[in-house]
Amino acid sequence: MSNKLKLLVVTPDIKLSTQLVDALKDVDVFDIELKNNSLEALDLLKKQPVNLIITDLAIGEIDGWRFSRMVRSGLLASAKNTPIVLIPPTYCERIAETTARAYGIDAILQHDKLKTLPHLLANILSEHMDKSSRLPLLLVESNEERAAQITHDLELGFSITTVDNCANAQTLIQQYKYAIVLIDATHGSFDRVNRFLQELRIHRPNQAVVTIIDSQDADFAERLLLLGVTDFIRLPFNHNIINKVCEQAARREDFMVSYDDFAEKVELLSKSQQGYKDLFSAHQRILMHLNTAVIEIDQAQNICFLNPAWEALTGNGLQSSIGKPLASFFSEKDAIKLNELITSIKVIPGSKNKAELQINHKSGHQIWIECKLQSIKEAHVKSNITLSIDNIDERKQAEFSLQHLAHHDTLTNLHNRYFFDQQLNHFCKKVADKQEHALLYIDLDHFKIINDSQGHQQGDKVLKKVAKLFEQCVSGDALVCRLGGDEFAIILENTDLLDAHMIGESLCQTIENQSFRFGDQNYSISCSIGLTQINSKNCDASECLKQADIALYVAKSRGRNIVHCYSESDANTKQLLSGITWAHSIKEALKAQSLTMHFQPIWCYKEQKVSYYEALVRLIVNDEIIYPNQFIPSLELVTDIDLLDQNVIEKTIALLGEYPELNRVAINLSAQAFNNANLLNIIAESLKLHNVSPERLTFEITESASISNLVATTAMITQLQKIGCQFSIDDFGTGFSTFSYLKQLPANQVKIDGSFVKDMTQDSIDKALVNAIKDISHSLGKTCVAEYVEDQETFELLEEIGVDYAQGYFIGKPISAPEIRKQKNISTNSIA
Repeated sequence: MSNKLKLLVVTPDIKLSTQLVDALKDVDVFDIELKNNSLEALDLLKKQPVNLIITDLAIGEIDGWRFSRMVRSGLLASAKNTPIVLIPPTYCERIAETTARAYGIDAILQHDKLKTLPHLLANILSEHMDKSSRLPLLLVESNEERAAQITHDLELGFSITTVDNCANAQTLIQQYKYAIVLIDATHGSFDRVNRFLQELRIHRPNQAVVTIIDSQDADFAERLLLLGVTDFIRLPFNHNIINKVCEQAARREDFMVSYDDFAEKVELLSKSQQGYKDLFSAHQRILMHLNTAVIEIDQAQNICFLNPAWEALTGNGLQSSIGKPLASFFSEKDAIKLNELITSIKVIPGSKNKAELQINHKSGHQIWIECKLQSIKEAHVKSNITLSIDNIDERKQAEFSLQHLAHHDTLTNLHNRYFFDQQLNHFCKKVADKQEHALLYIDLDHFKIINDSQGHQQGDKVLKKVAKLFEQCVSGDALVCRLGGDEFAIILENTDLLDAHMIGESLCQTIENQSFRFGDQNYSISCSIGLTQINSKNCDASECLKQADIALYVAKSRGRNIVHCYSESDANTKQLLSGITWAHSIKEALKAQSLTMHFQPIWCYKEQKVSYYEALVRLIVNDEIIYPNQFIPSLELVTDIDLLDQNVIEKTIALLGEYPELNRVAINLSAQAFNNANLLNIIAESLKLHNVSPERLTFEITESASISNLVATTAMITQLQKIGCQFSIDDFGTGFSTFSYLKQLPANQVKIDGSFVKDMTQDSIDKALVNAIKDISHSLGKTCVAEYVEDQETFELLEEIGVDYAQGYFIGKPISAPEIRKQKNISTNSIA
C-alpha cells in the first residue's frame, strides 16, 4: 500500500494540469489523480477519500465554488475539512479572500505563482485545524454565563476564541487575524471600550467590531458607533439576532472593500474591452451573492445596473427597475437629498459620499438604508455613479426606540423630566424681546388616597388618564411632561400670563369633573398649579422652575384646586420664601448633627415622683439655640417636617440607651409622620441598635392631627403598640366636640391641653372641663396628663381632681440628659 498523499486535481485546462504536475515533480509525496470536470471528481469522491484537492473555477455544470460547498457538506467519502486550493482564471486579492471564506476554500493561487504550490501545500498540511467555512471570531466577555450562551448561539457559523478582558484580547489580535471581534460593552463601560478600540485601530484599522450594549443606553450606543464600531446588539437578544448581526458585520467590510477593488479594476482595464469582460465575469457571481444592493446610474441618474439584492431590498424586479430614475424609488424629500449627494461627487471624479435615507418598498412602506456613492471615471467617457445600499432599518428602529425611551415617560408616554429640563433651558436661552412663554407646574391633590387604598396599578391608570386629559386641554404646540410621581409640567409657547392662567383654570376644572371608579368606589381628585412667566427678563431655567414650585406651594396652602401665579410682591409668596429659607437652614443643621434634645419631667401623683420625661427638640444654628415655635411652622409649610421626626426619634432613642436615668420618654410626632411608610422600621431599627426596650417609649400626636387622619393614626397606634410602645393624644380638648373620637383611637394616654389647666384655679368652667376630660379618659381605660402646671395651687388641685400626671415649670424645666443624671431623684419636698 502506498504511503503517498492522494491529491485530486480538477481542471479541463490541459495546460494548467501539466503546469500543476510539473510544479510538484520534485515533491515525491503525492499520488496525483486528474479529473476533467466536477461530475467526474464527485464520482471519485463519493467512493474514496483524498487528502488534498486542487480545482479550477470553470469545471463544468457545477463550478469550483459549488464544488467546494459539496466537499464541505460532509456527504462524500472525503472528510468535509479536506484542504481545497482554488486556481481561478483571474485574481483580485480582497475579492478572492472574501469569496474563499464564504465557500470554505483554504487558499487561492494565482496562475503566475504556480511555482509556490509546493510551499503552499506544505503550509496547509501543517495547519492541524478545522477546515470548515466557519469564520474566526474573538469574544471579549467577562461574564462566564453570557460567554457560554453566545458561544452556543454562534458555534455553527463561527470559530470562537473567548477571553475575559481587553488586555488578553489585544494580545491575541496582534498574533492572529479575526473576521470579527465581539465585545461586551454593557453597564456603561465606555472608557474601557474606548481605550480598547483606540488601540485596536492602531494594529487593525479595518477590524470589524460588534458590541453588546444595554437595551436603553442610546447615548452609549451612539458614541460607540462614532468610534468606528461596525454594529451593536441590544440586550436581551436571541439566537437569530446575534447570528445575523455578526454575519453581516463580518462580511460587510469585506464586500465593501471588494466592491472598491472591483471599481478600481474596472478603471484600470477600461482600455481593454476583453479585460473588462473577463474581470466582470469573474466578479459577477460575487455581486449576485451580496446582501448589499449594488447600483450604477448614468448621467441622467437612470439605473443602468442592479444586482439581485435590489429586488430583496425593495420588492421591485430587476428588469422593471432598469432604465428608471433612481430618485423615483425615494420620497420627494429624500430624492432631493440623494440628488444633492450625486451632484456633490460629480464635481470631483473618484470622490465618495454616503448618507442614511429611506427608500420606498413595493408594498408601500419605507425602509431605512445606508447609501454609499462613488463616481467612476472612464477614459473619454463622462463618469457614472455607483451606489451600494445596505438595509439598516432594524438598526434605525432600535435607535428611534432608544431615543424615544430616553425622552419619554414609559407610563404616560408624555415627555419625561430629562426632556423637560432640556426644553426649559432651550426656551429660556432663546426667548426674544417682547416674547412671552409660560410654565405651569402641576401636582395632583389627594392622589395618594387612590394609590394607598387601591394600589399602584390603579394609581397608574389614573395617571395615564390624567396625562391624556392634559394633552386634550392644551394646543398641539404645548409641551406636556410628567416629571415623576403625580407631578406634571406644561410649557406654553408664545402665551402671556392671562391666557396661561385661563388654561390652568381649565385644567383644574377638567380634572375636578373627572371621576375614577374602582369596583363600587368612586374617587375624585383635583390639581394645584403654580404658574410663572418666561420672558427676556426672567430667563434663567432654574429660577423659573423655582418660581413655579413656590407658586405651586402657595396654591396648595390656599386650599388646592387653584392656579397661583408667582409674584415677588405677593404676601403668600414672601411667607413661603421665608419658610423655604428657614427650611434650608434647618436641613443643613440636621445634616450637621446640630440637633439637641432637652427633657421635661412628668410627675406621677400615684407614685409621688417623676415617672418619665417629654423629649423637646432644640436646634443649634450659628451657635444660637432655636426653639420649636421658631422653626416647625417653616418645616410644615414646605412639608419637610418628616425629616425632623426621623432625627428626633433616632437622637432620643440613642440617649435612652446611653442614659438609663431617663426611665421612659414621650416623643411628639407630626401629622406627616403617618404618611411615612418607613417610620415603623426606623423606630424598630433604632431600638435594636441602641438596645432600648420599646416599653420606655411613648409617642404623642396632637388631637387635631389625629382626627384629620383618623384611619392612618389608628393604624400607626396599633403598629407601635404591637412592638411594645405606648401612645398619647396631645393637646386634647381643643376640639371638644371630638370626645367621640377618643373611643375610636386605641391610645394609652390623653394629655389635657394647657389652655384649660393654667387658669383652672380661677375659672370654674376650665376646672369642669379638666375634670370631664379626666373622667372620660378613665372611663375608657386611659390615663391623663395635665400640661402648664406653673404653681403649687394648680398642682394640688389636679391631684384633688384625680389627674394621673402633671407637667410644667412647677415640676421642672426642660434640661439635658447629663443634667438629669446629676439630679437623680426629684421628690415632693423639692417641689414644695
